[in-house]
Amino acid sequence: MREQAGVSIQEAAGLLGADRTMISNIEVGRTGVSEERVRQLARHYQCPDASLVDALAEMASSRKVRHWWDEYRGKLPDDFLDVSEIEHYAVGIRTAQTVHLPGLFQTEAHARALFDLVVPALPRLEVELRVAHRLGRQRVIDRDDPVTYVGIIHEAALRMQFGGPDVARRQLEHLTEAADRDNVSLFVIPFSAGSFHGAGQSILHAEGPVPQLDTVQLDSAYGAHFADAPTPLANYRSLLELMKRSSLRADASQDFIHSIARDL
Repeated sequence: MREQAGVSIQEAAGLLGADRTMISNIEVGRTGVSEERVRQLARHYQCPDASLVDALAEMASSRKVRHWWDEYRGKLPDDFLDVSEIEHYAVGIRTAQTVHLPGLFQTEAHARALFDLVVPALPRLEVELRVAHRLGRQRVIDRDDPVTYVGIIHEAALRMQFGGPDVARRQLEHLTEAADRDNVSLFVIPFSAGSFHGAGQSILHAEGPVPQLDTVQLDSAYGAHFADAPTPLANYRSLLELMKRSSLRADASQDFIHSIARDL
């Protein structure tokens, strides 16, 4: 908002009767900001988007509450907690994965098998903390106002037997049970689809209360990468739509997952 209004950090600090360090710390997230301060800044910047201001003010207000992921602060990498927070505030979640299954639907045994493969090997306590955190994330699907979820999964991810055939079978059964929920839709890209847009990528698109607060999270070997600028957001929205076009219908996808589970 400040940059779009053409206001310098020094000018913003003067408007609030504060120093420029406080403005910088607020903007990079090192310092919390109150609902009143959010609205005050928005007025100074003459932001015309009332919906955006209201959404930011609501987030600022709710940050005073201790959330479930705060118990992992200092115990797990910060990007784990960032993903939890993004999913918590999302009104819709879309994911696309080609090797791993969606974290929001992983069973405890499947998640543990994944974390046991991390290099260098993790201490047992950290493995268990990561498993518990991953299971905790799944409450956004089960809560009273569940998030709307659309997942695109490549057949390769369905056939990866992390933890062995029994764990894999139970995982696929859990996935089809999840697809029965009204707020969950799963789409499978089969090997027969051949090449497709976004091959090899792992994408999480969290839709915010307003489009400006959307966030994309990408997995890498070095941790999570987050994107929230307008251009990459637009590109990833388009990419997810193209990936969905390569997938089977929802009902056919569920039958497809069932058939793989039966073969295990």
